[in-house]
Amino acid sequence: MVTILDTVSTPTAGATAAEQRPRHPEKAHRPDNPIQRKPAWIRVKAPTSPVYRETQQVVRSNNLVTVCEEAGCPNIGECWSKKHASFMILGDTCTRACAFCNVRTGMPGPVDPEEPRGVAEAVATMGLEHVVITSVDRDDLDDGGAQHFADVIHAIRARSPGTTVEVLTPDFLRKPGALETVVAARPDVFNHNLETVPSKYLTVRPGARYFHSIRLLQQVKEIDPTMFTKSGIMVGLGEERNEVLQLMDDLRSADVDFLTIGQYLQPSSKHHAVARFVTPEEFKAFEKIAYAKGFLKVSASPLTRSSHHAGEDFADLRKARAAKLGTGLDG
Repeated sequence: MVTILDTVSTPTAGATAAEQRPRHPEKAHRPDNPIQRKPAWIRVKAPTSPVYRETQQVVRSNNLVTVCEEAGCPNIGECWSKKHASFMILGDTCTRACAFCNVRTGMPGPVDPEEPRGVAEAVATMGLEHVVITSVDRDDLDDGGAQHFADVIHAIRARSPGTTVEVLTPDFLRKPGALETVVAARPDVFNHNLETVPSKYLTVRPGARYFHSIRLLQQVKEIDPTMFTKSGIMVGLGEERNEVLQLMDDLRSADVDFLTIGQYLQPSSKHHAVARFVTPEEFKAFEKIAYAKGFLKVSASPLTRSSHHAGEDFADLRKARAAKLGTGLDG
């Protein structure tokens, strides 16, 4: 079964008032959803390698936040042992309260102006060839944090010009000009996750709008047709198979290049229940169908996450585009 490391528990002795607050105050009064026993095909090892500890030390010494820890990712042991980490900028507190997410919710603090430098320093120290930058939702900011994304991209490029940069952004809902700011900074991959099918948005992702997210991804290609786009969903939330297939068509209509599909794992009894565990065979079928629909790259498995194997996947993505264009170069 999956071992989810509790790396973000609320401390007690000597903790500040901010650290003592509950991670999900808005979920505290929800009825409990029992956590189901995981099937045999979902297994991860607890992190024990020295490299994992080294990665952890780099993150801590630069006062950084990672989505690996905050979201309780089951792949943290594997990724950190390979010096792969996904940095979460703009703080550790999200202004939204999605039913699936384990990131802390509430009113965020001020943006740290030193964060771009800290991220760039960590990327250089770890010698990353490819880095993923994501963030909490910052509906409290006029641009949703778009300029901060751009600042981080520029800082990484100045410190490590050979590193490719992937961003996993919020939806920038009702933030005019925000998307353009991030695209202008020219990340190598622009990722924005749909998370689930439209019929589940009201209960799973109530602060977002499905067709706004589709349009966001479409606009990236309109602004810069050469930029790779990517999106991901979870399954096991009660969606129907035909809804997943329609979502694939919607993403292809927006010319999205890369699709990830993974199993939803319930962080706590206060989060959305797992409707069912999708079998590895079903994931393989989704992968085959997605490739047939025209995606350049598809990753579909129970433990697939947006940032898992991101560097290797980016290399595959470039090769797939070159093959499609009939050239030996990245188009």
